[in-house]
Amino acid sequence: MCYDQSMTDDLNLEGAYALKTPQDAKRLYAAWADTYDDDFSDAQGYLIPREVVRVFAGAGGHGPILDVGAGTGLVGEGLAAVGIGPIDALDLSEDMLRVAKGKGVYRNFFAADVTEPLGLTGYRGIVSAGTFTLGHVGPEGILPLLEIAEKGCLFVMSVNAQHYKSAGFEALFAKLDPQIVDLTFEDVRIYSDKADLSHRYDIARLVQFTKT
Repeated sequence: MCYDQSMTDDLNLEGAYALKTPQDAKRLYAAWADTYDDDFSDAQGYLIPREVVRVFAGAGGHGPILDVGAGTGLVGEGLAAVGIGPIDALDLSEDMLRVAKGKGVYRNFFAADVTEPLGLTGYRGIVSAGTFTLGHVGPEGILPLLEIAEKGCLFVMSVNAQHYKSAGFEALFAKLDPQIVDLTFEDVRIYSDKADLSHRYDIARLVQFTKT
């Protein structure tokens, strides 16, 4: 598959944060999928997948789990490593899911837009790392997930702190009572000291709650 040079030049954090449409995201991640783990996750010391797994496991989370914005499968690898499953992967990018499939940790794969009705059922856990962030998905992605979650489903998702209030996440969560209970937050670093200085100290808010 061939990509123009301008797309290749955008394979970085700034390019990802500048996305405007689902089509933009599909093009970027199609070009980035095969090198994402090395060029982004390892190179920037990407911590959020590990943090989401830590909080989900610590809260007693279990499957079946839907990994929203699964990408190349970083959260799925972490869950599988601590014996939590089964896990399904959902992502807008078929190319990222292709890479995730090669890791052998997921049961099913769904290429879909999380802001649209998903037509899925049966999830006792929903996790997400890096999807609710600048240039990606806003609070409009939460309600379709509540629709497919079973009663008692545990949610653990990261929201970029810069995105949290301005994009309307704070307002949405304030309105969801009594659909959710046990809403808690934990702010953590997105990247380690390996990251570029411009984003080294970026913060994500880990949002945890249970569907009633």
